[in-house]
Amino acid sequence: MKHYINREISWLSFNERVLQEAEDTLNPLIERIRFLGIFSNNQDEFFRVRVASIKRLSHQKHHNLFIKPQKLLKLVAKTVLKLQTRFRGIYQGLINELEKEGIYIINETQLNPKQAALVTNYFRKNVRPLLVPVMLHHVDKMPVMLDHTIYLAVILKSTKKDEYALIKIPSVELARFFVLPEEQGKHYIILLDDIIRYCISEIFNIFDCESYEAYTLKVTRDAELDISSDLSKSYLEKIRDSVKDRENAPLMRFVYDEEMPVKLLSYLLNRIKLKDTDSLIPGGRYHNFKDFMNFPVLGRKELVHKKFSSLKIEGISSNESIIQYINQQDLLLNFPYHSFNYMIDLLREAAIDPKVKSIKITLYRVAKNSMVINALINAAKNGKEVTAVMEIRARFDELNNIAYASKLQASGIRVIFADPLLKVHCKLCLISRFEKNKIVQYANISNGNYHEGTSNVYSDLSLFTKDKRITTDVNKLFKFMKHTIRTYTFDHFVVSPRFMRDKLYKLIDFEIEQAKAGKVAWLRFKMNNLTDYDVISKLYEASSAGVKIELLVRGICCLVPEVPRKSENIKVISILDRYLEHSRFYIFANTEAPKVYIASADLMPRNLDNRIEIMCPVYSKNIKQQIIDLFHLQWNDDVKGRVIDKDLKNEYQVLEVEGKRSQVETYNYLKTSNKKDDA
Repeated sequence: MKHYINREISWLSFNERVLQEAEDTLNPLIERIRFLGIFSNNQDEFFRVRVASIKRLSHQKHHNLFIKPQKLLKLVAKTVLKLQTRFRGIYQGLINELEKEGIYIINETQLNPKQAALVTNYFRKNVRPLLVPVMLHHVDKMPVMLDHTIYLAVILKSTKKDEYALIKIPSVELARFFVLPEEQGKHYIILLDDIIRYCISEIFNIFDCESYEAYTLKVTRDAELDISSDLSKSYLEKIRDSVKDRENAPLMRFVYDEEMPVKLLSYLLNRIKLKDTDSLIPGGRYHNFKDFMNFPVLGRKELVHKKFSSLKIEGISSNESIIQYINQQDLLLNFPYHSFNYMIDLLREAAIDPKVKSIKITLYRVAKNSMVINALINAAKNGKEVTAVMEIRARFDELNNIAYASKLQASGIRVIFADPLLKVHCKLCLISRFEKNKIVQYANISNGNYHEGTSNVYSDLSLFTKDKRITTDVNKLFKFMKHTIRTYTFDHFVVSPRFMRDKLYKLIDFEIEQAKAGKVAWLRFKMNNLTDYDVISKLYEASSAGVKIELLVRGICCLVPEVPRKSENIKVISILDRYLEHSRFYIFANTEAPKVYIASADLMPRNLDNRIEIMCPVYSKNIKQQIIDLFHLQWNDDVKGRVIDKDLKNEYQVLEVEGKRSQVETYNYLKTSNKKDDA
């Protein structure tokens, strides 16, 4: 496919942009280290999901890839190794910069006597009780090595015969970083791995050993769910079993310390029966760099981003009703610049308001200790009719969602589980209130999840309205999610899987007609990913007709921009910065009376064809203009904006007006944009 970029290669290019953030000296030092953690976490998920899918396809005669799976796997492996080499160079550079700041990451050989005593005490009190060493020569079956877990492969050296052991590092139960006392203005940190290395003789003191060697390793497994067809099991049981089966899923990657002796490596590979050499990734001394996302600040606030203070909405305070505010005008929140507490406060208000009769909400991902869940339970206790549409297949959150579903049901809340064939990915909330002898409904339509944690780091739009055009369609959609075999028509919402693709094409076709007639015609889209080949073909058609197309795509982009006579009117920018750009909105020129939609959907086959998603029209004039303004602020980012091109060079955008960092510009813009709605 000449004019399409492979999605896996495009994704790796996106993760390269994450590495760029670790290199960028505009970012504070500890934030740069955290970007290494984000890169590592992304890479893990890439292998668990995308590489796993390609390997599955490689065993099938027929597949939907435009490149042979075996060839693609080799290309991926080559790119990953290149990125890994770059990663290690950046890491070493950051270690050097930390030392210039008086921060030292030391290993077990660098401890002074005072530090050694502290480490030994910590090991005996906190670490050793959690360790379960396995003597590999003495067990018939190799222990299951878990995903997202690091291990030490230990050689017990003796004059008689070397022994091998495997130790799981308890980095989930304990912090990966142990901060030692400050000495003469210098900070010292030792990793949990090296604490175990330092005290390793205490673990194996019953053996007559001359010395010990310990090498880090980790595995990555296929994370796709294979849901059983067993009719005797409930749907929840099948999901639970499938999640459990991930522990024994095929290996996608085996990462090991490249200093590991060949004899030990061969022994381990033989025991786990790994023959696929493409899955072997040599690495450094430390793995699971995702833990570096939680690198300690050590009181050095100048080495992390200065926090933006949450912006206030004029007219809403702790002693004022949010429902009454929305009764007067639509409200658009932009997380994380605005606090997610506004959403929590709305649910809390609804929970105790005697006039509120019911609350309906979709839940895709929620926080571990969710205030949203607590508010819903409180509403049920206060006699409200509460309905939660729960998507239990949200990847890696399945067990959390199942647990919360049970908790909601136990509280008397009606839980509707999403259709097994249609993931519910839209984020909606509908509050019905009795006012002046009739029911008035208030709706929230959001890009992001009802999740307090991600709302602090994901940039998302959240629309609140009582506009009947929207609330009526929200209510219809909840009915559809309850009865997916029924057909519902929507007057204003654009809903997938049945209507979104066709409506999107009609909106683009209108711009094509305008361009051919010599009139103003443009498209301005913002999304996370653009992978749908049919949509891309339609955008190529629009470009060829003269439609000016500007695309903000944070992650995967399979479209090739600026190809003569094909996509010469298309430009693509990707922004990576302190917050993850997660919002999705689509703007159509519409003969200079722009149509604006906020959406839950990216332009991917799964979103358009296999999920319940929405594009919600924005009718408020002020909010519509605000979204248009937000697009322009991001489009003109020449600090964190990268130009996406056919060669995936990830070069920073260069503009005549320099120094426009869109997330800073957005914050400053929102400070002054809380105007009275005139819709």
